[in-house]
Amino acid sequence: MSHIIKIGTRDSELAMWQAKTVQAQLDALGHRTDLSPVKSQGDLNLTEPLYEMGITGIFTKTLDVALIKGEIDIAVHSLKDVPTQLPKGMVQAAVMERASFKDILVYKKGFNPDEQTTIATGSLRRKSQWLNMYPHHNIVDLRGNVNTRLAKLQSNKEWNAAIFAKAGLDRIGLLARLKSNFGFEYTDLDSFIPAPAQGAMMIAVMSANKKVLRAVSKLNHRQTAICVDMERRFLRDLEGGCTAPIGAIVSVKNDQLTFKGTLMSLDGKQRIDVTDSMPWFDNIEMEECLDFARKQSEKVISQGGRELMTEIKQSLA
Repeated sequence: MSHIIKIGTRDSELAMWQAKTVQAQLDALGHRTDLSPVKSQGDLNLTEPLYEMGITGIFTKTLDVALIKGEIDIAVHSLKDVPTQLPKGMVQAAVMERASFKDILVYKKGFNPDEQTTIATGSLRRKSQWLNMYPHHNIVDLRGNVNTRLAKLQSNKEWNAAIFAKAGLDRIGLLARLKSNFGFEYTDLDSFIPAPAQGAMMIAVMSANKKVLRAVSKLNHRQTAICVDMERRFLRDLEGGCTAPIGAIVSVKNDQLTFKGTLMSLDGKQRIDVTDSMPWFDNIEMEECLDFARKQSEKVISQGGRELMTEIKQSLA
């Protein structure tokens, strides 16, 4: 392709890493590319909690506008930040192979969960799951990019730990340097159900841009795309936004697809969980998988999920 593909991205270190990863793969396929970094509203406003800024699209809206206007050809996103309903004319052109979906607890020396302590996170889902385990802990809001959040944890003497996505720290090399750079330790939160599509990168393209769409589609990892689309279907069916206390993870192992999902109250006291499995084979149809995901959301709804979502929305209004 003679046309230079303009790659839109947020300008944080992690977002730039993601965009450069896409750029390298497109370059390897013989395409010419250029990076176009921008600041999102979520990056500019670091004082207001996410749920007070509007539930969906806070980190994607600026790139969406640039894509619609034709200022960029593709937008690279952390898929967990993307609303389940894309703007008209915009499509999910590719999902990259998923990295770790896990949440981790990054903590200071002497941290003891049995004692009264303060945990920092900007995620309602993480807050709910933590309070479900440790209702006596104090949760405070933590905003900013990965580096900013680590610096805030280090400088605030009252905070004992913070919750992060493992993939984000690992991608920019901070996971291995938590102790040497900050004096922190970390542990995987294996009991946590992650945000739908956590650990996956998505490339958005306007459907009318056929040449770019064909080029980018070659980067799609089908198994990851199916898994995250199932998780996002679960999220959409429950009418939750990116910051709602909803978790979902779909995994494939030994020709078996397993779905785990959860909806929680904001205080972590109420929790509706679903777990189910179905056979997996390489040429499985997407519609069959999405129908399976829909059945999981129906189970949550039948157990009081609709009423719980209404309470959550009213609390956040």
